[in-house]
Amino acid sequence: MGYIKFDKKQLVNLNYSLSREKLRTNRAGSYANSSIINCNTRSYHGLLVVPQPLINDNNHVLLSGLDEVIVSNDFEFHLGSRMYEGGVMEPKGHKYLRDYDMDPIPRLVFRLGSIVLVKELIFTQKEDRILIKYTLEESIGKVKFSLRPFLAFRSVHTLSKANTYANTHFKPIKNGVSWQMYQGYSPVYMQFSKKTEYVHVPDWYYNVQYIREKERGYAYLEDLYSPGYFETELKKGESIVISAGLEEKTPANFKRHFTAEVKKRVPRSNFENSLQNAAEEFIIHTKHRTEVIAGYPWFGRWGRDTFIALPGLTLINGDKKTFHAVLKTMLSELKNGLFPNMGHGAEASFNSADTSLWFFWALHQYVLITGETAGLWSSYGKAMESILNNYRKGTLHQIRMHDNGLLWAGETGKAVTWMDAIVEGKPVTARTGFAVEINALWYEAIRFALQLAEEAKDQRFVKRWGKWPETIRKSFEDMFWDEAKGSLADYATYEQKDFTVRPNMVIAASLPFSPLNPDMKIAVLGKAKNELLTPRGLRSLSPRFVEYKGKYRGNQEERDLAYHQGTAWPWLLGPFAEAWLSIYGEKGKSFIRDLYHGFEDVITEAGVGTISEIYDGDPPHEAEGAISQAWSVAELLRIKWMLDGKELTK
Repeated sequence: MGYIKFDKKQLVNLNYSLSREKLRTNRAGSYANSSIINCNTRSYHGLLVVPQPLINDNNHVLLSGLDEVIVSNDFEFHLGSRMYEGGVMEPKGHKYLRDYDMDPIPRLVFRLGSIVLVKELIFTQKEDRILIKYTLEESIGKVKFSLRPFLAFRSVHTLSKANTYANTHFKPIKNGVSWQMYQGYSPVYMQFSKKTEYVHVPDWYYNVQYIREKERGYAYLEDLYSPGYFETELKKGESIVISAGLEEKTPANFKRHFTAEVKKRVPRSNFENSLQNAAEEFIIHTKHRTEVIAGYPWFGRWGRDTFIALPGLTLINGDKKTFHAVLKTMLSELKNGLFPNMGHGAEASFNSADTSLWFFWALHQYVLITGETAGLWSSYGKAMESILNNYRKGTLHQIRMHDNGLLWAGETGKAVTWMDAIVEGKPVTARTGFAVEINALWYEAIRFALQLAEEAKDQRFVKRWGKWPETIRKSFEDMFWDEAKGSLADYATYEQKDFTVRPNMVIAASLPFSPLNPDMKIAVLGKAKNELLTPRGLRSLSPRFVEYKGKYRGNQEERDLAYHQGTAWPWLLGPFAEAWLSIYGEKGKSFIRDLYHGFEDVITEAGVGTISEIYDGDPPHEAEGAISQAWSVAELLRIKWMLDGKELTK
């Protein structure tokens, strides 16, 4: 048994097993995701969830699930698990589960009297294809094995309903068939490693219930289409591999391909390996793009998340090639000094004041982790200067450097910092004016650019920007620091200062070039430790404030109100750890190490083998939001690097 495993008692307990999800992805943005007992609980769940560029940029659920049936001595064992309206489970295949192991891939063991069937799943790295291997480990004689697929052919953000216009025809192919429910979709090709009989009996299954969507206040009932079923026989010791993908393949290669794919996986043999395994799942490659998916199952690429997560996802493993490839992709979309915070092309949203500044931070992390600066100014100096010039003269959303050297950002009805939740058309935390972390990042960006320019002997740039860091540092202290409070304002205007206790001041304290002196850092860290720190991250608001919401619950409006008003964010432990270790050095490592290892307790919760997007601010700090978030995983890996003091040379 591996590091991450579940036993019979846990698997048959639906309260336990339905709250834990497995996720497998490839390098093109596709994935397979469900609960650990294969009962889908979200509209985002499915065995083959893939982009459909002819329809839109969303992922689409093509193959929702499978029902397996074993027939022995005229007795049928139904191994599938599905929930219908009212919480009715049918079939109840989870009751036959005895073991679940995640290392290196999901492995489920079913016991049906004297019969033991093992199911293993893997998503191929470079293709939109899932491979499922069934092995009859124990049986007195041959058994009949049948498999019924359930198709959805719809966006992850919608639900399928029974209709008369779905294409119910099929096309025979080698050891299988293909289906294409609607025009514009890729056909699904389902094939077996040995010959099987396909029985075409198209039918709709009504009112499949997704309990997580119901809890979140969304539509939660779906009708799924089943085109028919496959039948074959298995004998003791025999394995069969099933392929479901977007292209027809050669069945004779399935078993060899399955074994080869398993060998490519990072083992989940301990906590750090689990994080490394999860980190790989966020990097996607297409023909001309390398990008970071912000989180699964519903996030796409986000600019801010990309730059914050990139060092931990790539450089900690010495993967400099992917680091630069992602930056190249992002730079191709730089416009008016801004990177798109979300979306692509005509759908891109340039609605973030800090995303471009995190680009400088990511490059500075590259220097700190690899020890290399050669070539950085020649590769990225032009983009750096473009960003700084645009911010200086002014760009979208009133982002502009004022005469005091500080950056103003924001306008009515817009939220341009990372605290960007909108409810009823109004920002929950607008923070319009001089935001503390944006101005600290601004200072960091200029200082770092000057460091590279000086090394590259670019005197023109140095002359243009060299006077500003000291002006910004003094203005920063005047604008944000309050000696009596021992704290920084979260944001300020010329008329007022907001001293709401939030983690943004920790970001300011953490930067390699921070505008804070050591005494300020100590005060900020003390306040953050006392009011914001939880075992699962920093709260987005101190509980001392009436706006604090300690539980992330309810419909979308209720959740958005809590998103940045008390919810705990794991990624913020990265800045906290960096600031803490900059002050306390070796003596501070034991405290940070305890925080890091504390996440081992949740590696078998929510997204199994990975780290969630957010956690409740109140104990017991339950996992919420997306089940696997890039910057949550990345910043834990970066913390581990800080603790180990590694210098990578690859």
